Amino acid sequence: MESQNIQHVQQIDQHLKDSGFLKISLKFDDDECNYLQQLILQLHKNHAHGLPITHSSSKGWLWDVKPMPAALANATTNQARSETMSNFPWHTDCSYEVSPPRYFALQVLHEDRCGGGTLSILDSARLMSLLSPQTRLTLTQPEFRITVPPEFIKDENKTHITGSVIWVDKNMGKVHLRLRSDIIEPLTKCAKSALEELQRVLNSTEINAQVVDLTPEILPRGSIVMIDNRRWLHARNVVRDPSRHLRRVRWDVRPFGEM
Repeated sequence: MESQNIQHVQQIDQHLKDSGFLKISLKFDDDECNYLQQLILQLHKNHAHGLPITHSSSKGWLWDVKPMPAALANATTNQARSETMSNFPWHTDCSYEVSPPRYFALQVLHEDRCGGGTLSILDSARLMSLLSPQTRLTLTQPEFRITVPPEFIKDENKTHITGSVIWVDKNMGKVHLRLRSDIIEPLTKCAKSALEELQRVLNSTEINAQVVDLTPEILPRGSIVMIDNRRWLHARNVVRDPSRHLRRVRWDVRPFGEM
């Protein structure tokens, strides 16, 4: 299998390090995501990637990203945003964790065939270039409270973290970002102003020109996207096809601010 090929795995690792994003098109059926799982195992074995997060004792590494049936959704108090058909604005995964995953991947099992479900991505470096120096500096300060969504609380005594929104790796010249606006609260006046400017820029026409829209036509069944969770923001528009089904895996957990 290609996921066992040393050169293939090395190319993927290098691409993730260089650009932080890549797309793979499988030429075979793989609803069990065996290729993806083996690929990540090889990245762990040969390129020092951390192993994937285990979602639960029953789900293991893989998480099904699909709309929850209406009857079940109505009975569920705490529903993950990815399990709805609503749009999901710009964010990074697990931004509420002290140690968020460095990477995540999505494999398309059934694309949205009704005109919705587009995955959009945005290079955080492009975003930072449009912010004022003062805002960039403020966002590096631990002046933000990030609340753990109810559906992801593991310990009732740990419902939030306090930290920065960005971290700059001065050696590599790369900006690391964590963001999900509905759970981030500024703790100072400067932090509030910085967060407001960040949101203004995210909604600006300048940013719209930098967005990469990965429509279902670009990501049909059998597509895999692998993304650096700290260097790229992602968003999703409204899902219109209740059969839309992606499978997600997150890996290489490290404290925010650490390579």
